[in-house]
Amino acid sequence: MQNDVVLITGANGEIGHGLITFLGEQGQSKIVALDLQEVDVSLQNCCETIIQGDILDRTLLGKVFDQYQFSTIYHLASILSTKAEYNPELAHRINVEGTLNLLQLATAQSQKSGASVKFLYPSSIAAYGLPDLKTKAAAGHISETEWCFPTTMYGCNKLYCEHLGRYYATHYRQLVAEQAQNEACIDFRCLRFPGLISAMTVPTGGTSDYGPEMLHHAAQGLPYVCFVRPDTRLPFMVMPDAIKSLLALGSAPRQCLTQFVYNVTSFSPTAQEFYEIVRRAFPQAEITFAPHSARQNIVDSWPADVDDSAARRDWGWAPDFDQRRAFDEYLIPAVQKRYAKVKI
Repeated sequence: MQNDVVLITGANGEIGHGLITFLGEQGQSKIVALDLQEVDVSLQNCCETIIQGDILDRTLLGKVFDQYQFSTIYHLASILSTKAEYNPELAHRINVEGTLNLLQLATAQSQKSGASVKFLYPSSIAAYGLPDLKTKAAAGHISETEWCFPTTMYGCNKLYCEHLGRYYATHYRQLVAEQAQNEACIDFRCLRFPGLISAMTVPTGGTSDYGPEMLHHAAQGLPYVCFVRPDTRLPFMVMPDAIKSLLALGSAPRQCLTQFVYNVTSFSPTAQEFYEIVRRAFPQAEITFAPHSARQNIVDSWPADVDDSAARRDWGWAPDFDQRRAFDEYLIPAVQKRYAKVKI
């Protein structure tokens, strides 16, 4: 057994890249990385152990938990919103059953060691579901408890797993009186992320990915057809702030937290504003709008902005990047560098 070991599932995804890079540079935790795909070479030196496998594989997960005593689990593995709609049953198995596997194993480890395991879970604005644009416009900044009526399998999965985490943290086996009083449980903490934008990784199947896709295509000199209307507005944040929020929530004293699920956000541009910013940086970019009705309907059901006042109050959340800084100081310079060899 080793102390201060961190498990990161979905290690090869967008959040996984940023989180592993940051934790690896800090050098204070031993990272066990798990992903269905081979983890990028650039991340391998940051990791103590890399496991290529499926979170539905209980035998594999059992061996991992037998080998390591985890202080923190970052459960990032999931099938995102667009891909989930093409195969909702598979998405449910991975997003829900995979999460349940990890919650069960983390709880068993907590009970065996007598020390609570922190379980950090990224949820999504897909957990919301507004019925129409008029309601969306009137709703304004939406809190964690409002309009939780998701219209996608991904959103249903995320909302249900939020409740699963709350159950395992506070009500697990509540009818077994003696054990309920004496057994340690997990320390479940959840963030509802807005759309996330990274300069370092290319989007992979999120319905809010029209913004980052627009940017990455323009930087490579590739034409892009935006699948939402120009007036579409959603909340976003850049990847460094997403990593910051995960780490800040993870390090907050438990007694300061008044809820299990927290909104975080940074800025809320329209798709037209995204377009104008990208065109200023890449004047030759070929970007057109051709809304896809089904995907547009999904985006229209998500809030134009969210209320993250609870996170600001309870654990001092504040993004480092507003819209101007996000593009001028992080996204544009980084993608220009990333695709420097591509002629625009």
